[in-house]
Amino acid sequence: MIGYQMVGTNKFDESAAFYDALLGEMGAKRMMEDEGRFIAWAVKPGQPAFSICRPHDGKDATVGNGGMTAFIADTPETVDKLYAKAIELGATCEGPAGARGDGSFYAGYFRDPDGNKCNFFWMGAPSS
Repeated sequence: MIGYQMVGTNKFDESAAFYDALLGEMGAKRMMEDEGRFIAWAVKPGQPAFSICRPHDGKDATVGNGGMTAFIADTPETVDKLYAKAIELGATCEGPAGARGDGSFYAGYFRDPDGNKCNFFWMGAPSS
């Protein structure tokens, strides 16, 4: 289905350090890079990846309104941990970690150093 998600960056080194630390918490490692232009992280080869890049056209990267990257977590506690790590690394809150709707969706939303919106989420059975 989805092979990889890419977001643009104007702060390449800062963004690389942010995602090295944050995605490292999930066991993701750099799987591919073109030094100074592109980095992709994945948990396992052949699995979906997340990447940052400097725009190919040389213009500034911009943040899409309504676009978001969602990273799956295995438990609500993992969402809490990863959301807190993102904030600790300098992300800004876009909605604190917590249950949404009927309790079967648990997520924490944030913006990375470039302003790209992301979340960590877990889906399970609805609360009784």
